[in-house]
Amino acid sequence: MGRRVELSADARKPLGVMGGTFDPIHYGHLTVAEQTRETLDLASVVFVPAGDPPHKRDRPVSAAGHRMAMVELAVSGNPWFTVSRVELDRTGPSYAVDTLAGLAARADADGRERPVFILSVEALWGFPAWREPRRILELCRVAVVPRRGTPAPDRTWLTQNLPGQEERFLFLDGPHLGHSATDIRERARHGRSIRYLVPPAVGAYIEEHHLYLTRPPLEPATRSHP
Repeated sequence: MGRRVELSADARKPLGVMGGTFDPIHYGHLTVAEQTRETLDLASVVFVPAGDPPHKRDRPVSAAGHRMAMVELAVSGNPWFTVSRVELDRTGPSYAVDTLAGLAARADADGRERPVFILSVEALWGFPAWREPRRILELCRVAVVPRRGTPAPDRTWLTQNLPGQEERFLFLDGPHLGHSATDIRERARHGRSIRYLVPPAVGAYIEEHHLYLTRPPLEPATRSHP
């Protein structure tokens, strides 16, 4: 019988998961990810850009290749951040439950704690209407970060909407998500400065590819198509 190899403490730490459209990714996203990682002692944080966000079918969204490229630029240089294109490569709408099922299965196989899904309090209000919210809570814990101007639901709300799942939520005191991708897109559309709202490399990418000036841009020419 072979010797059992014990995982180190770091290897057992859970992975943080931050999904979103990231149109564009900005300093608010990065600050939330970094401080949540530190507060909850996460092994790292993986950013998962949505390939086909089902909750934004009624509005224009930039091409997935551009959004992925901006996330890669934004997280470069931080050894605790990685990017996954699982939702871009998967056909059909990008549902969090599908992504988290894959990550939870990998964690189980590796002997690691299941992932922590990072969510803004604004998104939490709509969480009960997501696809299989109770299944999501079976797969992971949810770290809820505050957002300026949006109150956090109380325990009564959790009990009414997700009975028996109240302890699966971790409400954090900060940081407060203050940046708005909508505001950044509007500023870029009107030629106003977005300096100090997005990393310099992301700002340069937006300018180079003329993002947000009119309609959603096409995929980068370098991206291959099936």
